[in-house]
Amino acid sequence: MENTVDTSALLEDVASGDAASVVGGWMQAAWGMLSMKRILFTIVLLAVCLAAARLVMALLRRMAERLDPKVRPYVLRGAKVLLYLLAALMAAGSLGIDVTSLIALVSVFGLAVSLAVQDVLSNVAGGMVLLFSKPFSMGDYVDTGDGEGEVAEITLTHIKLDTFSGQRVMLPNSKVVAGKITNYTVRGVRRADLAVCASYDDSTDAVRAACLKAVSRAPHVLPDPAPQVVLAAYGESAIEYRVRFWAETPHFWDANNTALEELRRAFEEDGVTMTYNHLNVHLVDGKNTKEK
Repeated sequence: MENTVDTSALLEDVASGDAASVVGGWMQAAWGMLSMKRILFTIVLLAVCLAAARLVMALLRRMAERLDPKVRPYVLRGAKVLLYLLAALMAAGSLGIDVTSLIALVSVFGLAVSLAVQDVLSNVAGGMVLLFSKPFSMGDYVDTGDGEGEVAEITLTHIKLDTFSGQRVMLPNSKVVAGKITNYTVRGVRRADLAVCASYDDSTDAVRAACLKAVSRAPHVLPDPAPQVVLAAYGESAIEYRVRFWAETPHFWDANNTALEELRRAFEEDGVTMTYNHLNVHLVDGKNTKEK
């Protein structure tokens, strides 16, 4: 005689928290169906499933060597749990247990857990995206929508940044993935773009020569691409120039700051006037006229 279990009744018991009724339903489904032949078959089936799971895991380990070392353990662990769960379900089905009821119970439990930790799961999903897409690596200097700094650690839920002021900032992966990420380190070089102003009385060639002389004195400036000085805009009281040059990322700020100092020194040496907004007042025939 074969016994069956009402699946809807089991789900109602799960919802009411009556776990004893659920276990009793499974036992009722399997009671009277066990025999020595069925037990031996289940043991053999379970052994074959476990052997197959180990073989699949060995193949997955070889394939996972291409993955990021931080991602690899989680992928292998998830695959192992899934294979063992399938083996357990097959063994339970061979014993006559209502596997559909078991799957329904696991589904309800998984839904409850996912709702309780949905923020954590979104951060984990963001962490997987970061580890697979690799927009940055350890030691890179990045700028995100919520902060910037050097990447100190990458986890499945957060990234940790070390700022210039010596602070450790932890950002959730879900926000990092959803926002803009600027990586200043990945290319290995950075371009400086300095704005300087010179008087209308100074020729463009004289200003360009003074700027190039200042850049040549700055350390760590790369010769290729060559430094560049261009006229950028005509202001009310001065002409704006842009001084551009490239430097390796580790030495970028040394080159940038030194170039700023040398620009003023070179302007003084070459007699170039570094102007600023000012107001000139002229008296003509006893009347005041103003000139900016």
